[in-house]
Amino acid sequence: MYYCPYCGTKVKEGEQFCMKCGKTIPDLEARLPKRQWNKWWFLPIAAFVVAVITIIGFTFYLDRQTVKATELYREAENLLMEEHYDEATDVLQDALKHRKDFSPAAAALEYANEALQIENQLKEAEQLLAEKDYQSAIALLHESEDKLNRFQGPLVTMLVDKIDAFHADARLQKLEDKIAAGPSINEIRVLIWEADEINHPDTEEIAELLRNQLVDYTFSKASEALNEKQFNDALLITEDGLKYAPESEKLQSLLANINKEKHSFESAQKERMEQAMDTAYEEYQINENAAIELIDVDVENDGEDQIVIKGRVESIATVPIHSIIVEYTLSRNGEDFLSNEIYVYPDVLYPGEEGRFEFTHFDLKDDSSRIDVEVKRITWYTD
Repeated sequence: MYYCPYCGTKVKEGEQFCMKCGKTIPDLEARLPKRQWNKWWFLPIAAFVVAVITIIGFTFYLDRQTVKATELYREAENLLMEEHYDEATDVLQDALKHRKDFSPAAAALEYANEALQIENQLKEAEQLLAEKDYQSAIALLHESEDKLNRFQGPLVTMLVDKIDAFHADARLQKLEDKIAAGPSINEIRVLIWEADEINHPDTEEIAELLRNQLVDYTFSKASEALNEKQFNDALLITEDGLKYAPESEKLQSLLANINKEKHSFESAQKERMEQAMDTAYEEYQINENAAIELIDVDVENDGEDQIVIKGRVESIATVPIHSIIVEYTLSRNGEDFLSNEIYVYPDVLYPGEEGRFEFTHFDLKDDSSRIDVEVKRITWYTD
């Protein structure tokens, strides 16, 4: 349906005049704009093709750069494993030139720079150790360990292990210097704990040496207290020694002897009181005179030229015996100058078994060949 452009009346297709206003109806095709051909139709397509080619080319370039950066990163990893930190730093910087956003290389480069500084600190710590400035050397090692807290991985573990080994060497040197200075008994107690805390293969032997010194000292002092019937003091001394040498058979046996001697002493006191009140008592025979046989007894010198008494006994009793005490006298040129009592270990001897006794006279230094020892009496208890 068409309309008159002048009055708006409907007109039929093909009519040339408006039936209402009488004006000539213009030709519809003449009024429509003519189509024109766009000779630049190919430009959008060309632009799209160029963009696609550019994207593909850039992607290929990035892939090539990534591959190269990855190859350099792997090479740097091997260098870091071999602790060639300078070379690894150069390779990682080259990798980042190929890919600035290559985060693994950036992280490895940061680690390599820290590792270089740590290597310099280790050299400085080594020099401080040579100067016996242990405190400064150990502080420097702690600083190196703190720098690695923000890193993880096998490379970091390897460097941490190296620092730990260096730290153990430093503590071991410090410990050896303290031992060489001739520590007191109280200082030996502290040194035993220090030796146990050091993760080094040589500390086990050092700790054992220190424990033996402490065991000998503890045994001597506790035995003196026991001989004076100071049971509580003897117990405290022995238990303190066992804190540092819990596996010592010598101290364990002494502790058992002290407890039994204390119990026997208290029981004897109670028995004597009861016997006194009853005005009659029976003599209680503890042992037969032939229950113990002396095998040998010797006088020796230890490494400090202190006199050491060592000996062996054998039980020829028919029942178990315990708390065996050997009383001996030391003489020089036929004249007695010292008497002492010492316990045999193990604490209990069964028929036919041998026991040993040993006592170090810390306050007596002399040539063992000039001193004679004589066992005066051996006493024991039965169950």
